[in-house]
Amino acid sequence: MQQPNQKITPCTSGRVHSTYMGGMVDGPGIRYVLFLAGCRLRCQYCHNPDTWNTDCGEIKTTDELVRDVERYQSYLRFSGGGVTASGGEPLLQAAFLAEFFQKCRDKRLHTALETCGYMSTCDWDAGMAQQILTNTDLVLLDIKAFDDAIHKKVTGVSNRRIFNFLRLCEEMKKTTWIRFVLVPGLTDNDADLHNMAEFLQDLTCVEKVDVLPFHKAGEYKWADLGLSYSLADTQPPSMNEVARVQEIFIRP
Repeated sequence: MQQPNQKITPCTSGRVHSTYMGGMVDGPGIRYVLFLAGCRLRCQYCHNPDTWNTDCGEIKTTDELVRDVERYQSYLRFSGGGVTASGGEPLLQAAFLAEFFQKCRDKRLHTALETCGYMSTCDWDAGMAQQILTNTDLVLLDIKAFDDAIHKKVTGVSNRRIFNFLRLCEEMKKTTWIRFVLVPGLTDNDADLHNMAEFLQDLTCVEKVDVLPFHKAGEYKWADLGLSYSLADTQPPSMNEVARVQEIFIRP
């Protein structure tokens, strides 16, 4: 397997869905958020289905992006913020992401990776996860479900690769924030929640778990794309239900 400190082979360009300067929920401080194109998961509650297509957005080089980030670096540093790579699923463009994060760290910018942890087998076997995490300060990891059958129902894919990625975060001692979306009737299985909480409790890399209530802010995008939205009749969970689930993660 390729070693984490091995020089990254230049990957001059990648497919960028969009960028946003001023993110406040994608890591500490003010963030420059890079949304990379493409995602293999088909989460029933996804609020960015417009990022699924690997051909959406524009082709950008890592140098172009770094020059754009540099315009805001004083704001990023002053606020204790930095750069967040999101998507879509940023790990689908692993070599491009590895080079971009390396260049951000060379500029002494804080890097956060917002991901579901799903990487192609060939990139995983080539050691790309290690290369990316070497230059990652914070991992924001979305976990959809602990039970594999539930995960497949929610996303269409197994969670095996995702938990392999989380175990690598533990091995590399990468600070990790878990994000879990609570969807009534879909991800609120009590047994699964307790099993997940017990598993996460044993990981030293996990700093906190955020329970995020399901919302429909992206429902219009499904309609615009001609996609069937299966959760049209599902209502967001109550504040009491969110608090109850948060308590499970605190005291499994």
